[in-house]
Amino acid sequence: MITETGKAVLLLSGGLDSTTCAAIARARGFEIYGLSFDYGQRHTIELAAAARVADRMGLIRHVTANIDLRVFGGSALTDDIAVPKGRSGDEMAGEIPVTYVPARNTIFLSFALAYAETVGANDIFIGVNALDFSGYPDCRPDYIAAYQAMANLATRSGVEGTQGIKIHTPLIDMTKADIIKTGLALGVDYSITTSCYDPAANGAACGECDACQLRLKGFREAGQTDPVAYVNDL
Repeated sequence: MITETGKAVLLLSGGLDSTTCAAIARARGFEIYGLSFDYGQRHTIELAAAARVADRMGLIRHVTANIDLRVFGGSALTDDIAVPKGRSGDEMAGEIPVTYVPARNTIFLSFALAYAETVGANDIFIGVNALDFSGYPDCRPDYIAAYQAMANLATRSGVEGTQGIKIHTPLIDMTKADIIKTGLALGVDYSITTSCYDPAANGAACGECDACQLRLKGFREAGQTDPVAYVNDL
């Protein structure tokens, strides 16, 4: 693994992908500044998971930005819209699902960009994935490349700095199984993470939403057992 130094801002949801991304950034030698969002999502349990991950990974600082996207709605995660359950792999690979939050990664990366300039970081890590994902348009390589180009036109550090802003997407070409194997090799404890879009009141994962199905598929293909609790296990 490439060793790098310096400060990096990490978008941290407390899920499987962002936690693995944190482990990769740490292994590369970055001082990590975590950024999470309380954006009105129905699965606010992820914020507690993000705090656990930040503590376990030894982040320099972890902040949570409050931006209530419920004022716009338009997503099953921020509006009174049912979270899809039991979709097949073909269905997930088809049209963009109702769990897509309009412009979410653009909004999140903009906050990360501001945070990076504030702490003097040239690097931003985001755990997007273009293989085992639910069809979100803001997880594609072309989108990340376009955003990075914009970031280096729109910021002081991009214009005046010697390095410019770099957006790292170490998971973008990995399957979920590969992500899990990578994380386990780096000592990630996935029991402290959560991925479910519609968890029970006690935090147990539903096991049927797209995020749960993709996570479970990844653990199966990696030859591992998912350590988090599911509703059907209780």
